[in-house]
Amino acid sequence: MVRALEDNFTAKGYRVKTALDGEQGLSAALKGESDLIVLDIMLPKVNGYEICSQIRSKKLDTPIIMLTAKDQEQDIVMGLNLGADDYVTKPFGIKQLLARAEALLRRTSGPEADTYKFGDFLLDVAKEKLTRNGIEVALSPKEYKVLHLLVKRQGSVLTRDEILKSAFGNAHFVSEKNIDGFIKAVREKIEPDLNKPVYIHTIGDLGYKFEPV
Repeated sequence: MVRALEDNFTAKGYRVKTALDGEQGLSAALKGESDLIVLDIMLPKVNGYEICSQIRSKKLDTPIIMLTAKDQEQDIVMGLNLGADDYVTKPFGIKQLLARAEALLRRTSGPEADTYKFGDFLLDVAKEKLTRNGIEVALSPKEYKVLHLLVKRQGSVLTRDEILKSAFGNAHFVSEKNIDGFIKAVREKIEPDLNKPVYIHTIGDLGYKFEPV
């Protein structure tokens, strides 16, 4: 699998470093020289959870894509809670992994965009305003915070706890249960069909992911 991933990423123009066990991988990751880390959970010597935890404990913000076993939700939850940015379940298609990698690199390659466009909508970060075809869509301050976070982290799965902490910090008046309510309110304002969301997707019991159209 390592050889196949190296060949495919190299063919796309990436410079690739590989590690066949967790000790090598951790040593390479802690140098902080990589733009992206593709991290398998099941590694000899040091597993992917420990590597992810140590990377984040050193305050390194290198984006991490976790490779997890199929349908092992507890693996996904633990990886995201330890600081992984996204996950791909095995077996996976290389095109899917490359697309996830490209999306993460776009998001982390520079300062935040001033505006985000999706469909007929434009989210203006400076003005904290959402418009559709030039007409403002009313959002409460909390709804804006949730939408802004999802759009800024588009393509990544965000747990309810991560949305809570990233959007609201230590605010005591917001709980994880409130997050679902904010998501529902935002969906009502941007989704063409609430029964078939095209922008904000529910990912099992984990949380949510925003996908631009």
